[in-house]
Amino acid sequence: MPIVMRLDVMLARRKRKSKDLARAVGITEANLSLLKSGKVQGVRFATLEAICRELDCQPGDLLEYVAGDEDDRRRVG
Repeated sequence: MPIVMRLDVMLARRKRKSKDLARAVGITEANLSLLKSGKVQGVRFATLEAICRELDCQPGDLLEYVAGDEDDRRRVG
């Protein structure tokens, strides 16, 4: 998938634990784990906003576009 979640990197930079962030944002630890691993197809803007607020970061600090191979581009278009 061309969008990569960098939440684990930001958590490490901010020296925060996943369970504490999940509690502060109001989502389950399981859902935060799925976000960290990139195994979700989407994220609500309200959740993204809360994560950014708690980690004092921008959405671009959490999400990165990585150009995929030719097969990825055909599936999207």
